[in-house]
Amino acid sequence: MEKESKIYVAGHRGMVGSAIIRELRRQGYDNIITRTHSELDLTDQHAVNRFFAAEKPEYVFLAAAKVGGIEANDKAPADFMYLNMMLEMNVIHAAWRNGCRKLQFLGSSCIYPRLAPQPMPESCLLTSSLEKTNEAYALAKISGLKYCEYLNRQYGTDFISVMPTNLYGPNDNYHPTHSHVLPALIRRFHEAKESGAESVTCWGDGSPLREFLYVDDLANLCVFLMNNYSGNETVNAGTGKELSIRELTQTVAEVVGYKGRIEWDTTRPNGTPRKLLDVSKATRLGWRYSTELREGIALAYEDFLNNPMRAER
Repeated sequence: MEKESKIYVAGHRGMVGSAIIRELRRQGYDNIITRTHSELDLTDQHAVNRFFAAEKPEYVFLAAAKVGGIEANDKAPADFMYLNMMLEMNVIHAAWRNGCRKLQFLGSSCIYPRLAPQPMPESCLLTSSLEKTNEAYALAKISGLKYCEYLNRQYGTDFISVMPTNLYGPNDNYHPTHSHVLPALIRRFHEAKESGAESVTCWGDGSPLREFLYVDDLANLCVFLMNNYSGNETVNAGTGKELSIRELTQTVAEVVGYKGRIEWDTTRPNGTPRKLLDVSKATRLGWRYSTELREGIALAYEDFLNNPMRAER
């Protein structure tokens, strides 16, 4: 990308989109266009077509999505599938129709099979069944990355996709039921510390293994790939390191300063047993993450404390 290129970041108010904008500006890209949901509903095909025809962005980062944790995905699978597929297809199609030079689609590691080989290589996509609790979201994301691949093959576009592991950091969603595990734990332990609660109950048995990537590291990779990668296969974005949910809860409690007991509700689902990405492809391209987990959690907690309204989202 040239420094003066017109760049559209879809989903700029979310955690990922806002991080991409911070990274673009840090690297000297200033010709960035955005639209709020009230200004442009990405599920409205005609509105998206009009926007692309008028603005003609040269580069697109598609970070907009309806996201949520296990409970949200399990309770509203139809919403997660419909809204994500609509907005993805509308943006990707309009970008192609209006001559976008390059598009980057942001997916999720949940696209990989529930019992995929560990660490999960990009090549294991669609080799076996998905995790049922977030199957609808995964199918929507798979459709988006495959549509990019098919446009490349049929029309010679340069549309790429990136599959991040679990993300966290500034501008995260700390809603009590609609957030992902790490921000949910930050809120839960903070409120327990403030109230003096003797214990905090977490879902499952704490055994699942997870990987976490600080969102500003992902944004750095996104800009790096836009400038250094073209190809039909997605690129995994992660640290290549994992820890158990039990270890994660202990770390979050320590960072937040909660001293009470941690208990486990084994009637609640664990989700996928293990989710570790094979990040050797990104490494070979010349990229590596820079923020270690404890440091990142401390930064995320600071952001939570400085922006109390985010807990209400």
